[in-house]
Amino acid sequence: MPLEVAEVKECLRGVAVGLLTPFDQEGEIEYKKIQENAQTHYEEGIRTFLAAANISEYHSLSQEERVSVTEASLDALPSDACVLAGVGGSTDNAQDLIQAYERIGVDAMMIMPPDHAYLHEKGLLEYYRSLASVTERPLVPYVRGFNPSAEYLIELSQLDSVAGIKYAIKDPVKLGVATTNGPDDTVWIDGLAEPYAVSYWAEGIEGFSAGVSNFRPEVGQALFKALSNENWSRARDLRNICVPYQNFRDETGQNNTIAGAISVPAVKQGLKLAGMHGGAVREPIQSLSAEEKNRAAEIYEQLDDNISRLIE
Repeated sequence: MPLEVAEVKECLRGVAVGLLTPFDQEGEIEYKKIQENAQTHYEEGIRTFLAAANISEYHSLSQEERVSVTEASLDALPSDACVLAGVGGSTDNAQDLIQAYERIGVDAMMIMPPDHAYLHEKGLLEYYRSLASVTERPLVPYVRGFNPSAEYLIELSQLDSVAGIKYAIKDPVKLGVATTNGPDDTVWIDGLAEPYAVSYWAEGIEGFSAGVSNFRPEVGQALFKALSNENWSRARDLRNICVPYQNFRDETGQNNTIAGAISVPAVKQGLKLAGMHGGAVREPIQSLSAEEKNRAAEIYEQLDDNISRLIE
């Protein structure tokens, strides 16, 4: 049975790990590897999972594959794990996907950043209302890729269907205005991973999505504990050890000028280095070059040393 809304909100107050999609060299999904990664994270204490998410290469998956990778994740995890599944696209397609997810027992719907070139804040709110009309499961909108007003964020947080908001905008002031003026029981999640968790905690976040913690979950667990205990010095130390790998993720890669192009393959390489499953990627993403893999290994080794010093 899916978790109750209150249980979903409690799970959002923690570390949300993205379940990446391992592809083989022919581009086929390796479902068993998704399940093994999910089980490893659960054993490390993670309880909140993002399936068919941005980092799962959502836009490179078919509608059917989004459901199948999510179902594989659900099958691998105990009933107390909270699984959010990515939803996006046109209203009709998104509603169909939500209903498919509901049939397999997803706990909540993470509504992907809008992929329209032109947006209207009132239209977006109507979009969320339309999606909520076909499900009893809560929504978690992912705010990224556009610059909405604080007023829009407040209205979004007031929708009855919205359990939480994943905020991935580099604007702490707007976040603080929205959290202060919205409902107390809407859970705000830092969508920019560990580097922003400390500063955004002061502005009202209660959880964060994983960056480095996608392959070293103990870092996220320790950081969340430090933030919860208001141990700011330790929280900053833990944040700082994540920054080099996160900066690496932000790079353009070779023969490219678009920032963040290597973000997904960099995390997949982190999974491999940590003894989990990464796998290949699908276009329009490209795999790391040999040079980039060597750099990832060097940064990972530094991260591992710092984890040994701070956590183990």
